[in-house]
Amino acid sequence: MPTLQVRNLPEHIYNKIVELAEEDRRSITQETIILLEKALEMEKQNKKHRKKLLNKIINETKSDNFDNVPDPVPLIREDRQR
Repeated sequence: MPTLQVRNLPEHIYNKIVELAEEDRRSITQETIILLEKALEMEKQNKKHRKKLLNKIINETKSDNFDNVPDPVPLIREDRQR
């Protein structure tokens, strides 16, 4: 099994991992692995969600929802003539 060494880990992060490990009655190593797994899965889900939202926006802007929008050029000319 590979080993991961993290250098210059901020103390507040280390302390939080220790605190979580104690609460869950795990070793620091076990807790760190679980946290990494959760973070990676969350990142994967966030990417899927962003892609879904972008596709929704693209599909909505491609639809015929803009057929009833007036041409702005005559409106601007009319406003300028006032």
